[in-house]
Amino acid sequence: MPTLEFKGKQFVYSHHLGVPFRELQVEEDKSLPIKGQQPSLDDNLIIHGDNLEALKALLPTHAGKIDCIFIDPPYNTGNEGWCYNDNVRSPLMKEWLKKSANPVDKEDLERHDKWLCMMWPRLNLLKELLSESGSLWVTCDDNEVHRLSQILDEIFGEDAFVANIVVENNRKGRNDKEHIALTHEYMLVYSNDEYLSRGLELTPEQIAEFSQIGDDGRRYALRDLRKRGSEDRKEDRESMFFPIYWDEGTGELSLEDTEGKLTKILPKRGDNSDGRWRWGFERVRRNLSDLVARRSKSGRTDVEYKVFLDEADDVKTGTRKKPKSVWVGPEYSTDHASTLIKEILGGNPLKHSPKPLAQVIQAIQLSVGKNGVVLDSFAGSGTTAHAVLEANKRDGGQRRFILVECEDYADSLTAERVRRVINGYPYTGTQRDELHRENITWSTFEKKHSKVLDHVASIENLQGHEYDKISKQIKDGVLTVTGERKVKGTAPGLGGSFTYCTLGEPIDVESLLTGKGLPSFEALARYVFYTATGHSLAKVSEPAPDGFIGETDLFRVHLFYQPDREWLRSNDAALNGERMSAIEKNGKSSKRAIVFAVAKFMSQKELTARRIEFCQLPYAVHRILGD
Repeated sequence: MPTLEFKGKQFVYSHHLGVPFRELQVEEDKSLPIKGQQPSLDDNLIIHGDNLEALKALLPTHAGKIDCIFIDPPYNTGNEGWCYNDNVRSPLMKEWLKKSANPVDKEDLERHDKWLCMMWPRLNLLKELLSESGSLWVTCDDNEVHRLSQILDEIFGEDAFVANIVVENNRKGRNDKEHIALTHEYMLVYSNDEYLSRGLELTPEQIAEFSQIGDDGRRYALRDLRKRGSEDRKEDRESMFFPIYWDEGTGELSLEDTEGKLTKILPKRGDNSDGRWRWGFERVRRNLSDLVARRSKSGRTDVEYKVFLDEADDVKTGTRKKPKSVWVGPEYSTDHASTLIKEILGGNPLKHSPKPLAQVIQAIQLSVGKNGVVLDSFAGSGTTAHAVLEANKRDGGQRRFILVECEDYADSLTAERVRRVINGYPYTGTQRDELHRENITWSTFEKKHSKVLDHVASIENLQGHEYDKISKQIKDGVLTVTGERKVKGTAPGLGGSFTYCTLGEPIDVESLLTGKGLPSFEALARYVFYTATGHSLAKVSEPAPDGFIGETDLFRVHLFYQPDREWLRSNDAALNGERMSAIEKNGKSSKRAIVFAVAKFMSQKELTARRIEFCQLPYAVHRILGD
C-alpha cells in the first residue's frame, strides 16, 4: 500500500505512545449534572485541554468503546492561525519548528507537513478509542482532502474506507477561488470491521409504499426475492439457485412438489438466463409464510417477500433508506449554522462557521444506536453535543457525548452552548408566514398578469403593517408571497447533563513513593488495568480486601494502593499471605492474577505456583502478555 511521506513523520510516527496519561479532574462549578446528583465521569463529558493529551487520558476508560467519532479539524487554509507544538522529543524537530513560522499561515511553505504532524498521533489514538463497530467522520476541504485520505488509509487501512461524502454547504459559492466558486466540502468516513450503516428514516412518500396490510394489521411492502445488480447470476452463488413451488389455487408456496401439480418458479434474470435468490434454501424454508408469488401480464412468474414497516432499522430490507454520497439542502449550509449559533449565544465569537447541526445529526443517525457514545476532539462551538441531545430528543435515545476543546472558550462558548441547549434559551428570530401560493405558467400569466399583480398588491396593502417585510418569489412555476417579521421567544430545552473536566498532572508511577502528584485510586486503577491488558476499565469500585479491580478473558487484575505516601511506605502496602489467600478465595476461575503493589512478602516460586504475576509499583507497570 502506498504511504505518504512528510517532514517530521519519522519523529511523530510513534509519538502518541509517549504521551503521558493524565487524570481527568472534575470542575464542579462548570458542570451541569442531573439534579440532585454529583458530576461524574460516567456522564457526558466536556474536557478542556490539549486534545492529544485528552485522547490519551480517555484510553483507560474508553479504549474500544467509542461508537462514532466526528471531528472537524483545521482545514489548513492558511487563514486559521493555528499553531503546531506537540513537544515531540527530537532535537531536529524542535529546531525545525523553532525556525519556521508559527502560527501557520499561507506564507508557511511547510504548513502541510505541520498539519500532517499534528493529525498523525491524534488519528492513531482515535483508532484505539474506536469500537469494533464504530466509524470515524472527518470533515475537510480541498486544502488537505487528498493528504488526509492517504494517512487515513495508512492508519486505518484501505479496507476501512466507507465513503467520501460531498456536502453542499454554500449554494451561492465562495469567492476565494479565482476560477470556480466552491460550493462544497468533504466528509471522509472510515470504519472498523463490524460497522453497519443504520440508514436514514423513511420519507412520507417512502412510507406510503408500505401499502399492504396483513391479517394482523401490520403494514408491509413487497420486494423481489430474486437478486438484482452485481453477483446476480447462478454461477455467483449456486446454492441460491433452486425452485420454489406455487399452488396457484391457494396461493401457498413450498420447496417441494410431491404430486407434480404445482407451478415451478426459478430465479430468472431479465434475459431469461439463470439468476439466483437473495435468500438461501433454509432461510426461504423458515419464511415461506412471508413470501408471495405473482404472475405478470407478460406471463412471467416471480416471488416477492414481505418487508414490514415496524420490524427493524435495516437498510438491506428497505425499512430505512440508504444515504447518498452527496448531501444537498439548506439545512447543510454554513449560513444556517451561523444563524443557529447566533440565535443560541447572541453572536458567533468563532472566526469560522460551525458545522451545520443537520450534518452532524445525520452522521450520528447513520452510525450510532440509541445507546452509543459520540466523541468530538475538535469541539469548537459544541455542535456535536447539540446534535447528540437533539437525536436523543427525537427518538428517546440515551446516547452520550465526549467533547474536547483546547481553546480558552471551552467554558464560555463550547460548554455554554450545551448549557443553553439543555436548559432552553431566549432568542430573537425571523417568523415567516406564507400569505399566498399560486401555480403560474407563461400562458396563464399572459392572460391574467394584471389580476395576479393586483392580488399581490392587495395583500401588501392589507397585511403589510403586520410584517417587517413582504417577499415575492416565483420558483419552479409557483408564486409565493411570504410575510417576514422579527419575533422574540424561548427555545425549549432538550434536557441532559454533562461533567466539565480539565487535565491533571501526568500519572508518573516512578514518583509514587516521593509523594508527588499522587493519583487517585480510581485513576491509577484505570491506568494499570489499561497498561497491563490493553483494555479499558469502565467502572472502578471501592478498594477491596483482595485488591480486585477488573478482569479480561485472560487475567484478573488486582491493585493495592492508597494515595498516601506514609501508607505506601508501610508494610500494609505489600502483597502478603493474607491478601494472597483472599485473591485465591475470590478468584474462582483459572485465570492468571496480575497484582500491582509496592512490595511482596513471599517468594517468586510461591507466586508462580499460584499463577500470580507480581508487578511492583512504581517500577514495573508494563503490558503483560498472555500465555
